[in-house]
Amino acid sequence: MRMRYFLVLLLLVCGLQSIGFAQNDAPSADADRKILKKTIPRYPEIARKMNLSGTVKVLATVTPDGKVKTVQPVGGSPLLIQAAEDAISQWKYAPASGESKEIIELHFTPE
Repeated sequence: MRMRYFLVLLLLVCGLQSIGFAQNDAPSADADRKILKKTIPRYPEIARKMNLSGTVKVLATVTPDGKVKTVQPVGGSPLLIQAAEDAISQWKYAPASGESKEIIELHFTPE
């Protein structure tokens, strides 16, 4: 009974979107660093069983050599945030003269 209550509450908080695959959006228009390598996030099994979809927004700090230094969640379902952080931490950006902050949105929808 508690699990059902938790699942219903989680679905109400997170909302549901259309069915499909996890998709990556390019960084916001303000970002000027080109992405050289993207890793597609692994859709969490528990989210798949719950038919959970949603958008995760994170702030990534990118070093001058293009490596992702840190990933901080800005919003999204707690069940999807870890998958987004794991994938984005493996991304590679084009080199730049200094460190940059990139806003990234990942859209998750179950298969």
